[in-house]
Amino acid sequence: MSGRRPTIEDVAALAGVSIKTVSRVVNREPNVRASTQEKVEQAIAQLGYRPNPSAQNLASHRARLIVLIYDDPSAYEVPSSGYIIRMQEGALRACHERGFELLIHPCNYRDENVGVELQELIGRVRPAGIVLAAPLSNMPWIVDAVSATDAPCVRLATGSGNGSEYSVATNDHEVSAEMTRYLASLGHERIAFVAGDRDHKAVVNRLAGYAAGLEEAGLDYDEDLIVQGDNSIGSGERCAEQLLSITPRPTAIFCANDDMAAGVIRVATRMGIRVPEELSVAGFDDISLARQIVPSLTTIRQPLSAMAKAASNALIDGSRGHPHEPELEIIPATIQVRESTGPAPSSH
Repeated sequence: MSGRRPTIEDVAALAGVSIKTVSRVVNREPNVRASTQEKVEQAIAQLGYRPNPSAQNLASHRARLIVLIYDDPSAYEVPSSGYIIRMQEGALRACHERGFELLIHPCNYRDENVGVELQELIGRVRPAGIVLAAPLSNMPWIVDAVSATDAPCVRLATGSGNGSEYSVATNDHEVSAEMTRYLASLGHERIAFVAGDRDHKAVVNRLAGYAAGLEEAGLDYDEDLIVQGDNSIGSGERCAEQLLSITPRPTAIFCANDDMAAGVIRVATRMGIRVPEELSVAGFDDISLARQIVPSLTTIRQPLSAMAKAASNALIDGSRGHPHEPELEIIPATIQVRESTGPAPSSH
C-alpha cells in the first residue's frame, strides 16, 4: 500500500463488500454470511489491515439493551394497539430471561426526518441490537438508515428473506390460502378481499395467498371483488361500502388485517346485513379487538410474540459471540374460527 496504513475502506473495496459489512466481521457481529466473512478475512490478511483498537472497543461496549422500533399508528389513525403490545411482550420476555433491558421506540415513517431520528437514537443508547417491526422492516430508506449505524438488526414480518441476514416472519401466503379455502368449504363462491398497505410486504403476500386459495378451491379470481385498504378501521369501512354495493354482492369478505375486518362488520351492521347469516367476515392478526367485537372475529393468529422473542434472542446470542446463520425463520400462523363466519346463505 506504498507505505500507507491500509484502511477499512481498502478492505471493503478488495472484498467487494460495504464498509458496514467489514465492520461487522471485525467486531464479530451477527448476520454475516460465512462466504462473505471468508472474503473479508482474506482481504484483511492480504492487506495486513489492523483494526483501530479504540473503534473496536466502542463497538464491543454496547449496552445490554434491545430496541424495538415500530411504526406509531397514533401519528395518523389509532387502531387497536394489540398488534404492538404482543410484539412488546415477546421481546420483553426474551430480555428478562437473559438479563437485558428493552427500549420501545415508536416512530412515524411518513416523517422525512425519521432516518436521522433513528440514527441519533441508536448512537445515543448503543444497543446490543435492533428489532425492526413491519412495515418499517420493508422500507428500504428505514432499513438503510438503521444499517448505517452498524448496530445489529433483525427485521420482523419481512415477507421474504434476502439470503444475507437473519430475519423472522410468518407464513402469510400459505395461511391466507388456507383461510380462503376454509371460506370456500362453507359454500362461499363470491369471496372478496380487502388488501392492506402496499408498503407492508407480508400484507401483500396475503393477497397472493388469497388468490392461490381461490384457485385451489376451483373459484374464479374476480378483480371486482378485490379492494385496496390501508390497514385502518376507516379504510375497512370504505372498502365494505364499495363491496356491499356490488350486485350480486359477496357472501364472504376476507381482510388483510383485523382492523379493516372490524370496519367491514361495522358497515354491514349499519346496512342491516347480518353477520354471519348473510355475510361472513374474516381478518388477520388476532389482535384483542377480534375477541371483543360482536360477533367475535374469525381470524388468523399471527405469532407476533414468538416472532419478537425469536428476534430478540438472536440479537442477544449475537452479542455473546453466537450469531445466527443468515436465514428467514418462519413461525407458522393459525386460523381461529369464531362467530363471524358461517355457511353461505342460500340463493332462495
